[in-house]
Amino acid sequence: MSDPKNPTNSINYKDTLNLPHTDFPMKASLTQREPEMLKFWEERKIYEKIQEKNKGKTHYILHDGPPYANGRIHIGHALNKILKDIIVKYKSMKGFYSPYVPGWDCHGLPIELQVDKNLGDKKDRLDILEKRRLCKEYAAKFMDIQRDEFRRLGVFGDWENPYLTMAYPYEATIVREFCKFVEAGYVYKGKKPVHWCPSCVTALAEAEVEYADKESPSIYVKFRAKDPSPFTVHRSPFTVYFIIWTTTPWTLPANLALAVHPDFKYVAVENNGDIYVVAEGRIEALKEELSLDGEILTKIEGKRLEGMHALHPFIERESVFVLGDFVSLDEGSGIVHIAPGHGEEDYEIGIKYGLDIYAPVDDRGQFRFSGRQPALSMLEGQSVFKANAAIINILKNKNALIKEEKVTHSYPHCWRCKKPVIFRATEQWFISMEKNNLKERCLSEIDKVAWIPIWGRDRIYGMVSNRPDWCISRQRAWGVPITLLKCKGCGEFVKDHDVFERIVKLVETHGADIWFMKKTEEFLPSGYKCKKCGGISFSKETDILDVWFDSGVSHAAVMEVDERLFWPADMYLEGSDQHRGWFQSSLLASVGTRGRSPYRIVLTHGFVVDGQGRKMSKSLGNVVAPQEIIKINGAEILRLWVSAEDYRDDIRISKEILDRLTEAYRKIRNTCRFLLGNLYDFDGKDYSKDLLEIDRWAISRLQTLTRKVVSAYENFDFHEVFHILYNFCIVDMSSFYLDVLKDRLYTFKSDSVERRASQWVLYQILSTMTRLMAPILSFTAEEVWEYMSSQKSKVSPPTHPSPSPPPYPPPTSGGGQRRGGFYYRGEGEGEGESEESVFLSDFPEVNPEYLDHELEKRWDELFILRNEVNKALEIKRAEKFLGNSLEAKIILYLPESKELITQYRDFLPTLFIVSSVEITDTKPDASYSSTEIEGLEIKVERAPGAKCQRCWNWSESVGTFTDFPELCERCYNVINQ
Repeated sequence: MSDPKNPTNSINYKDTLNLPHTDFPMKASLTQREPEMLKFWEERKIYEKIQEKNKGKTHYILHDGPPYANGRIHIGHALNKILKDIIVKYKSMKGFYSPYVPGWDCHGLPIELQVDKNLGDKKDRLDILEKRRLCKEYAAKFMDIQRDEFRRLGVFGDWENPYLTMAYPYEATIVREFCKFVEAGYVYKGKKPVHWCPSCVTALAEAEVEYADKESPSIYVKFRAKDPSPFTVHRSPFTVYFIIWTTTPWTLPANLALAVHPDFKYVAVENNGDIYVVAEGRIEALKEELSLDGEILTKIEGKRLEGMHALHPFIERESVFVLGDFVSLDEGSGIVHIAPGHGEEDYEIGIKYGLDIYAPVDDRGQFRFSGRQPALSMLEGQSVFKANAAIINILKNKNALIKEEKVTHSYPHCWRCKKPVIFRATEQWFISMEKNNLKERCLSEIDKVAWIPIWGRDRIYGMVSNRPDWCISRQRAWGVPITLLKCKGCGEFVKDHDVFERIVKLVETHGADIWFMKKTEEFLPSGYKCKKCGGISFSKETDILDVWFDSGVSHAAVMEVDERLFWPADMYLEGSDQHRGWFQSSLLASVGTRGRSPYRIVLTHGFVVDGQGRKMSKSLGNVVAPQEIIKINGAEILRLWVSAEDYRDDIRISKEILDRLTEAYRKIRNTCRFLLGNLYDFDGKDYSKDLLEIDRWAISRLQTLTRKVVSAYENFDFHEVFHILYNFCIVDMSSFYLDVLKDRLYTFKSDSVERRASQWVLYQILSTMTRLMAPILSFTAEEVWEYMSSQKSKVSPPTHPSPSPPPYPPPTSGGGQRRGGFYYRGEGEGEGESEESVFLSDFPEVNPEYLDHELEKRWDELFILRNEVNKALEIKRAEKFLGNSLEAKIILYLPESKELITQYRDFLPTLFIVSSVEITDTKPDASYSSTEIEGLEIKVERAPGAKCQRCWNWSESVGTFTDFPELCERCYNVINQ
């Protein structure tokens, strides 16, 4: 303090202010700090403590869909796991028992193909057990890698005890569930066309097929009518041809029929001396497509064509006419060529009409006619796709080709090797969708599930409605075998429950490898005989089960038997592609054996695309790896990215998007830092009864924030959570409340009621905000929580003199200070952040006592007024009339709503952050006319007096104190205490 006798002594007034103090870093340094936080969570066993805290409470189980244990995680994995983590953390903080048990899909083609690639030429010479061992090692290796990468994202879970589809108990459950389907009569073996990958040499399930553009030949072909009389009328005998269109010429060698719609009209059209028969509804299109503009000679109903015959264009064979409701007028001629061995509808109609299920194509997609077609010997051994050109040449030579062109269309491809697949009839195992009304029961269950987004219901409903029987067999090595034994005498399969249980127990003890290790008789009781023929010799099935069956029974292998979990799950959450994948296989597997769906809610997210909305691919060079994002930005920014956009649609990601989110994160972090910095000396007591009106507004806004955020979490609208929190930080806090509050925080007496009340509000805001953002910004929330819990031990209070309260009017009662109409006494929570982790705290709830909608509405008007004053100030700054707003005096003229400004007269300088405000009844000249508030005129003048060197306000009292001439009256009173 200056010596009164020597007023020229200088004093550093900054040391008399309550300036913010905190060690909470301004720079996040996420890439360095996040590993430290992961270590903290692991060493303190925070996940385990969360489970212990909520044990016995209402459960909320999010069942993890298992990713394949092959390769490192990609950006889609990160999106999926972070979404799950947000929900689990939110539910846990809300008091639900919500353990998260991660899983991995360990069998299947992706892993086996990679092992084959590593083996090279050795793969065909390797013993099956050795190959399975290598597959298991490969899966275990990448399960460990992925586990570390998922942990690095800040995802909580029981990572040391995941479920693995290659674990012995899980494999035993797969066998048990399969046997239940067998016993219930669902399972059969039949020759049917299935999606077949010639490259991977195996059948594929619907979920293993992806559609991509492919260039194919588009051809119109003519089949000569065996009996032309119904179409020639009374003309001389023309040659009559039935016109078909196809984009798969390679299927023509297997053609056995032509399909027409029973209700369509078919017309005979004269064309250059021939008669072409096509659907009447396609005439106009074919006039342009084939220049078909001759005279229509006759019409005939499709149903009348049934049983007629046409001659195959290049094979000495007849094609019979059949009726099919699937024939459409969308494209082609309205007549469809039928190859029962190469299409689902073709097969179904072939069965109906007793046609041969003929498919002259081998496992590698090459023609094998077995001597049945000597005229096609030139095609023997050719790939079907390469044979297209040869077949087109044959058609040309036979004068059977009408038109040829190339088209690009959506075509099925293998999900693993990305090569085109074919439909091919082979002996496979199936689960019947009709047996026991499985399809209808599944459709009924779909309507009992909550689908988010709601269109998910229609999507899966349509898929199940139209799906064929489930092909569950695969001709590969790495998977759970189809554990069925066949009598060599009569071909009957053993279906004894006791035999099934015997096999299940062996698998439970030794794993699925036991099927390939033991002899057939070791799976049967001594002396076992076939129930049908009495035979004693049996053989084992060699196919393995579809991996979608593996993951589809996870509800039984995990949720039913794991003491941590419950059945059914509250939620399944995966990408939208799983409507035809895991969601569907789980539904079929559960309804088939338990009669209901294994989930209550199904939530789906979109795919990750680049900043331009393009699918990510190595060829485009636009793949974004989560590992690189973490390395540069930190996992927290990745978590923020997941929450910032509506995940229900495809989500864009790019450097520019991440840079914008990093800036948004910085602002949120700085808000937290400001709050912490002004709580360094807070005594933690309850000051809820001493709030000014602006504090009441802030607390009410905090309740509104909590209500909106909780609602958004409950509705899984995480992008709303982010935007609501961000706007609260930027608009309500940084741009207004915290800005206005600085004067009280910095210049008032440190232990004054006004300052303590403001600190209490800041404490509530920080505590609430930290918990609200914890499920999303987990690393930052935990870091803030740590500083909240140990603030006093981290920062020592300053040693400068404590400022005294400003010379405001005395309190009306109770010893508080009053400025304008802002004195308030309310209820306080008085809780402390004693939990060692933010995730062990309770999620904020709305306190209705603090909600004041009328107050918020009234302050909305003050916000508009403040914004208009800021506009007037900006104009004067631009004119170089003033710099800092504290240099200004504001003159307000508002004749129509004068009571609004007069009510808050004493608080307006603080609200506007100016030195003084005058309210006038006379319209000032050279004023700013508001565009928002009718009649409002604002004049900006320079504030009278001089600048106080402590608070920077301009006051006429500055210079009136001889011992401290640099201070205003308020600051002088502070210093003299």
